[in-house]
Amino acid sequence: MSIFRVLLSILFPPLAVIDKGCGSIVIVFILTLAGWIPGVLAALIILNKSR
Repeated sequence: MSIFRVLLSILFPPLAVIDKGCGSIVIVFILTLAGWIPGVLAALIILNKSR
């Protein structure tokens, strides 16, 4: 996980997970709409997963 991705997930979480698939984008987008912090946490968790 690069520092660029971490900053991007803090500023606009759905854009940070754009290469992880459509489902991840939708989940993070909905959580970001519900509240900024849940969206950031979900994006960081998705980015931290090892493949």
